[in-house]
Amino acid sequence: MAAQDVLGQTARLASSSALLQVLFRVVTFGLNAFTLRYLSRELIGVVNVRLTLLYSTVVFLAREAFRRACLSGSAKRNWTKTINLLWLTVPLGVFWSLILGLVWLHLLEVPDPSVVPHYQAGVVAFGLSAIIELLGEPFWVLAQAHLFVRLKVIAESLSVVSKCVLTVTLVILYPQWGLYIFSLAQLLYVSVLVMCYVIYFVMFLGSPEATKKSFPVARVKALLPSFVEDETFVNWKEARLTWSFFKQSFLKQILTEGERYVMTFLNVLNFGDQGVYDIVNNLGSLVARFIFLPIEESFYVFFAKVLERGKTVKDQKQDDVAMAANVLELLLKLVLLIGLTITIFGYAYSQLALDIYGGSMLSSGTGPNLLRCYSLYVLFLAVNGVTECFTSALMCKEEVDRYNFVMLALSFIFLCISYFLTHWYGSMGFILANCFNMGIRIAHSTHYIHHYFRESTHRPLAGLLPSPALLLVYTLSAVVTVFSEVLFYCDKGWMARLIHISTGALCLAATLVAMFCTETKLIHFVRSQ
Repeated sequence: MAAQDVLGQTARLASSSALLQVLFRVVTFGLNAFTLRYLSRELIGVVNVRLTLLYSTVVFLAREAFRRACLSGSAKRNWTKTINLLWLTVPLGVFWSLILGLVWLHLLEVPDPSVVPHYQAGVVAFGLSAIIELLGEPFWVLAQAHLFVRLKVIAESLSVVSKCVLTVTLVILYPQWGLYIFSLAQLLYVSVLVMCYVIYFVMFLGSPEATKKSFPVARVKALLPSFVEDETFVNWKEARLTWSFFKQSFLKQILTEGERYVMTFLNVLNFGDQGVYDIVNNLGSLVARFIFLPIEESFYVFFAKVLERGKTVKDQKQDDVAMAANVLELLLKLVLLIGLTITIFGYAYSQLALDIYGGSMLSSGTGPNLLRCYSLYVLFLAVNGVTECFTSALMCKEEVDRYNFVMLALSFIFLCISYFLTHWYGSMGFILANCFNMGIRIAHSTHYIHHYFRESTHRPLAGLLPSPALLLVYTLSAVVTVFSEVLFYCDKGWMARLIHISTGALCLAATLVAMFCTETKLIHFVRSQ
């Protein structure tokens, strides 16, 4: 597939994934706002922090390394061996579910049954849901490698809607069921998700469309583990790369979910405070999840397909190098401007957003400062997502192994900093520690990118330098919106709030106009792709 075609399909995948994430987050936030009025903060804290951490840890440790390794390089490969390798995620998921399930049941603090009933059933259900989701991993990787955009959108939309409908129904009818509600909803979610992929491939394989596309898998039976006579069960090159990514993914999970591990294992916050922190954290990460994550996942596929892993820039096709450098520069500029916009306007509108969303329970106390800190953290997330997706797609096995040592040191430092900052600054310490963590990772990735392109004429890191005129508009917007919050927001009625909102809207409009006038190359890229 030509690099330009890959870019077009990748951009469509990213945009579709972004729209899908918008749907997820809107539905999730609506669901949280709804359940806050029926269920306790403690119950929400246990579900959104403790049990979700169990599920995400099992799934991440079991499949992340396999996804990275099996999506690297061209889609033209021995898919029988790749599928065999992917099925190893299931026994690995069973192993992690059993080990971590025992930890969650016997080593961690058990919530008060009168406040959070059926905790044991919740642990079993969330561990089981991780295993069920891993059953669909070969189907997901095959679809992602061939850029099946519509399948991903339909499957994940149906699963999220099904989960939300069941949750709302049970919360209204049987609020006393406690964790049974979220356990059943989680099991329904993963079951619908896996069935969508299975049903699609059962119908697709062997069809005229599959034949026309010369799809590498001809029968449904080929999607099951199989032995080939006189050949190895898996591609050992992929297997070794998977092992390297596995060591990295273990550390990356600690860095990604570090604050939840500290909350879960060190008990620095009670379950109620964990619930509030998680709600604010989800609200703060809204843009990061529905824009930055789809960009990272989709363009990882693009960079892995266009450039060959482990080769220097001189050994690559120069047309592909030019395209990759241009796309990287524009992606960096895009996420940087989005991150700056969130940081600047998030500071002055955090308290208003929390008050509208959750009332005084969220807008009083530490909630607004938490969201303001998260607005800054979004900027770090934006840049790190793109720089790290490029380095992950290009690093050879030896470079991945070396990076694992960096991640190991970061993991230890991050956990220590999180613990101490939380004691000094409360839940805000988690976000400050995450900013430090992301800053170090960005430094490593940008150093790799600079080193990679040093023997070429391309300088994609220039994307991290917005125009001076745009920076001036950002600065003025920050000053104006902060003064607006001081003058009009605090306890002065809805008319004052509307003036504050209007002020922000005018500043945002001025920022967008400046963006269109100064970043013409970026605007053309977004429109064309």
